[in-house]
Amino acid sequence: MSRKPLFDPRRVREEIALTAARLIAEDGLDYAGAKRKAARQVLGDTRVAGEWLPDNDQIEEELREYLALFQSDTQPAELRRLREVALDWMERLAEFNPYVTGAVLNGTANAHSDVHLQMFTDNQKDVAIYLLNQNVQYDVSETRHFAGRDDVETLSFLWRGRRDAEPVGIHVALYARDDLRGAVKADARGRLARADAAALRALVATATAAAPSSEQT
Repeated sequence: MSRKPLFDPRRVREEIALTAARLIAEDGLDYAGAKRKAARQVLGDTRVAGEWLPDNDQIEEELREYLALFQSDTQPAELRRLREVALDWMERLAEFNPYVTGAVLNGTANAHSDVHLQMFTDNQKDVAIYLLNQNVQYDVSETRHFAGRDDVETLSFLWRGRRDAEPVGIHVALYARDDLRGAVKADARGRLARADAAALRALVATATAAAPSSEQT
């Protein structure tokens, strides 16, 4: 008679995905950090193979359910504001071929989320010059290339827009123009990893049009 495993891998993945989703929604962790912390909370110091861990798609599904269940009264407005901030900066940086990515694009952004933009330009230094001319003080770091090769320079800053508004973290990753080739193709599930200003503007318009009817009492 064979021994049953101490853990059910499917159940472990579900628990880690649910815990990671909560950490993202409530604490603003990124997916990698949330997954590591969730694994420690669920398994303690037990070491498991990577196959026991959920992938980002599973975590995203749990995150959507968590937001719908616990933040449905606030998250749509928070998402709309972040998309409007992203669109504002994409219009400012239009000459550098900007695209939006991450939670602001896929609809899972909330008050803890930052705006992630990607510029595809051969004039990368001009992006920094533009920000300096706008009196924007930014930090410089590196972000892993979305294709998994090397790192790309990233300019990060806080933006309020209005004096009384909560600051929004904005990260501008600088890519070469040629990096855009094939980068806007949909995946197997029909999802886009990045979108241009026209696509984001359409999302904002759709949400704005739907808001009055959805908020009626």
